[in-house]
Amino acid sequence: MEGADFLIIGAGVAGLSAAARLAAHGRVIVLEAEDAPGYHSSGRSVAFSHYGIGNETVKALTAWSRPFFEPPIARPFPSLYFADVERLPILAAMQVDMAAFSDTIRAVEAAEMARLCPILKTGPGAAVAGLLDPTGLKLDADALLQSYARPIRSAIRTGVRAERIDYGSVWTVNEAFQAPVLVNAAGAWADRVALLAGVKPLGLAPKRRTIIALDPPAGAAIAGWPFVHAVAGDFYMLPEAGQLLVSPVDEVPDEPGDAQPEEYDLALAADRFEHYTSARVAHIAHRWAGLRTFTADRTPSAGFAPDAPGFFWLAGQGGYGLQTAPAMAAVTEALVTGGAWPAGLAASPSQIRPERLFAA
Repeated sequence: MEGADFLIIGAGVAGLSAAARLAAHGRVIVLEAEDAPGYHSSGRSVAFSHYGIGNETVKALTAWSRPFFEPPIARPFPSLYFADVERLPILAAMQVDMAAFSDTIRAVEAAEMARLCPILKTGPGAAVAGLLDPTGLKLDADALLQSYARPIRSAIRTGVRAERIDYGSVWTVNEAFQAPVLVNAAGAWADRVALLAGVKPLGLAPKRRTIIALDPPAGAAIAGWPFVHAVAGDFYMLPEAGQLLVSPVDEVPDEPGDAQPEEYDLALAADRFEHYTSARVAHIAHRWAGLRTFTADRTPSAGFAPDAPGFFWLAGQGGYGLQTAPAMAAVTEALVTGGAWPAGLAASPSQIRPERLFAA
């Protein structure tokens, strides 16, 4: 039996970042079912930090996390959000929401959008107005994961899938690992881990997202293009490693597992690319899919389960796990140890603790 003060299930960015914080307060063991950390959602994200997604709480977590993202983990990368005439009210509301967290957001007209991204269709019947956020950050997911894993490398146990979880005076996993605090950071599998432990699940919803990589139009200098988003919520595109990454921003309900792209979603991604740009899809160079797991209110959860002593939820990060990881780790440290709430975080414990989901 291997004992610790904190036993964490899941070595994605949520589990690793929490483990790195908790290691200052006692012995940590991280259990990961796969052969390497970050295999699923954390390793399949486009890895970006921006204010164009998530509710007010998510944006607050994003803002608090920003100072932690320095080179080589992050580099400046502007974001452009565009709307057609019908969706101008959505764009206006987005500008108000984003302005609460950044004073550099500015409106751009069709001509400037065409200069920023020459293949974006602009003008009547297409993108007529937009918002430019110059503070976007492209994150290096692997560098971020390694920054958390490096100081706790000896605490990570890969290839260990939780198959039995028992509670006496402490939590025991697989009759091999023990700790008084069990942190459930299992991503899409978090509800299944809870059921193994006899804990009421949160009602998490894993949703599949598809991304395709395309070769850019011949001669296009894409390196300076921004991360482009349709406020309609059905398209994004960004340049990376000489190719264009494109997604239809799909959210297809799926089961926890090794998510794979399906033909319909690949076709949808290609269709959205041709709908919003003047370019055509000759072939798809690369494709993948990942799971983004949400709570009912689409706000990440951190806190002790109301029905099980020492069982700590760290789940429901949705598509915000990387960009909110520093804040969520600090929140976890505060709630697990009884320490001070992170100074300057414009979100309250009641917005994040899991009790809110059971009270509904």
